[in-house]
Amino acid sequence: MVRSPRGEFAYQTVYHYLQALIADAQQSGERRLPSLRDLSRRLRVSLATVQSAYSLLEHEGRVVSVPKSGYFVQSDPQRGVQVSQGMTLGRPAVPAHPALERVLLAHERRLARQRERAASTWENTGDIRLRNALAERYTRSSQQYWCGEDVHLGSDVQGLLETVLETLSLRGATVVVASPCCWRLLQVLQRCDMQVLEVPLRDCGSLDVERLSCLLGRESVRMLVMPSCLGMPLGRLMPQHDQRRIAQLLDQHPVWLLENDLDSEHCFDAPPAARLRDWVDPCWLMVLGSLEASVGAEAPYAYVLCRNPLLCPAIAQRGFLLAPLRQLALAQLLAKGEVDANLALLQGQWRQRMELLCELVERHLGALVAFKMPEGGRTLWVRLHRSQPLGALSGPVLQVMPGQRYSASGQYRQHIALTWLADQPHALAEALQRLARVLESCAGWPEADRV
Repeated sequence: MVRSPRGEFAYQTVYHYLQALIADAQQSGERRLPSLRDLSRRLRVSLATVQSAYSLLEHEGRVVSVPKSGYFVQSDPQRGVQVSQGMTLGRPAVPAHPALERVLLAHERRLARQRERAASTWENTGDIRLRNALAERYTRSSQQYWCGEDVHLGSDVQGLLETVLETLSLRGATVVVASPCCWRLLQVLQRCDMQVLEVPLRDCGSLDVERLSCLLGRESVRMLVMPSCLGMPLGRLMPQHDQRRIAQLLDQHPVWLLENDLDSEHCFDAPPAARLRDWVDPCWLMVLGSLEASVGAEAPYAYVLCRNPLLCPAIAQRGFLLAPLRQLALAQLLAKGEVDANLALLQGQWRQRMELLCELVERHLGALVAFKMPEGGRTLWVRLHRSQPLGALSGPVLQVMPGQRYSASGQYRQHIALTWLADQPHALAEALQRLARVLESCAGWPEADRV
């Protein structure tokens, strides 16, 4: 990913450019913003870079995406909770990792001072070392190992996954997902014209394995998408006996397994030793992860672990732009164990934040919803006592996503996903009070809709 002259990543430069446009638009009354393609040509950056900047602004509640119309300035971006029907998000809010980001930037500054002496090999060194560091991190034994050649890096989750699916001739195929499913993955699958079949995850995190067995036996399934250990947005750990049963089914039905490892490190306790990938044939395995999940916004990269030889030339041809210096610094973070050490500190903080969120939700929404304290993640999956049409609600304090966003078939209309985006508990309490008023004001539901 390229950087601007003042040291920003490209998407951050686009983000600041859009901030200026939004400020001008709020004064002039013009709400429409440039399209992805227009901004890409104007600023000479990729479409994915522009999408990342717009998605960040969507998360902040400052812009809204209207299907087939484009992006518009949000009319009231200062509210803690905003109602915006049809709003789509392109990127989830990432937890802050200030301590680790400072260490990362310190590594990068030190490496920059050494750059002159190694200029001839610099461009390739960062990529190789980072891929080797990730391979080592995922290697568990002489039977469960990865090489640097098995690690494929991209500038974002969506772009990398689309390239992988295209290369493996999976575009348009039938895929089975654990549901509710990460909305980022659903977006990619739908853009690739894939037929998405859903197998529900129970509240305890267990999977309906019998239904999965029926689908694998009845449908021409080419790929299975499952959480590595932590199923989001439920925030529940998948039981180990489910992992083994899924692996047994995959022995009978050789299909690609895409293991979603984007959220595994957000467990409140140390992630379990056993992962789904430990039980399956590695020749049919893809592991999808993100450095942003563990390091923060200064590492906006994604990776896929897969042994298929077709992927190396395909990823190279795709030409993802990743800064060599940043890759070297990330490789050092991983090799020195600084990422894992920081995660151990953050897990307690994430648990405390979630406990406080649950406490305030119970206090302000208790008569309207039901929920369970999750085992990981930053999202609280909530069931409404009364079903109602609810669009996306978002603001600088609280993000509220309707449950149907996590289903290709529009299920979970009686659920919402709550994410606390800021740090001030009093602002969160105010946002929840406003949300309670929104829910209470939706009157006139048929008696049959009551739970």
